[in-house]
Amino acid sequence: MMLSIVLPAYNEANRLKPSLERILEYLKQRPALEAEVIVADDGSLDRTADIARSFAPAVRLVQITHHGKGAAVRAGVLASQGDLILLTDTDLSTPIETLDSFLSLIKAWDIVIGSRALPGSIITRAQSWPKVWLGRLGNLAIRLLAAPGLHDTQCGFKLFTRHCRSLFEKQRLTGWGYDFEIMYLARRFGRRVLEAPVEWRNDAASKVRPLDYLSTLAELLAIQWNNFRGLYR
Repeated sequence: MMLSIVLPAYNEANRLKPSLERILEYLKQRPALEAEVIVADDGSLDRTADIARSFAPAVRLVQITHHGKGAAVRAGVLASQGDLILLTDTDLSTPIETLDSFLSLIKAWDIVIGSRALPGSIITRAQSWPKVWLGRLGNLAIRLLAAPGLHDTQCGFKLFTRHCRSLFEKQRLTGWGYDFEIMYLARRFGRRVLEAPVEWRNDAASKVRPLDYLSTLAELLAIQWNNFRGLYR
């Protein structure tokens, strides 16, 4: 069984190299785990692509013009070859070692997503209070309109089986809302989703802005409109 690790990246020259080194060291310590690492570059203007290329052939670079995180994730997943596909943020806010437990859990599920909202989750460095409260309001709207029963769709650490690749083929949102769009599609097409507690650390250099939280409602409405137009058939 082969694993694909997909890292969406936009202007990540300062964080990409140590993250790739950590992932490759993790894989080196698990020689039985066949894996590929894909950096999905969302049209970066810095040295992100050059850094990814410097790790070849251990790391594969997929490049698109700048459209947003969701577009980069989609490109990386569709380029992947693994039987399992891990999405993880470039800052490794959830440690890559979390994959050990997810690989055990995925045997009984189609998708395992990291959650910062479950008992057992460990937040080693929290977001600012405005972001925390905006995130809670956003999660409430997401549960009401897209992903009932899921407490945290926005944690960047998610593991998928290969047959969930078709969800990304149907994906329409190119920005931050791709997470809850994929969860919406997973429920619509009968994929089994498990939330699992994770360790998580907020990165002060995070690119998520308060306005990104406020765009959640517009993206949720876009999902409903896409569904009405039959785009998710």
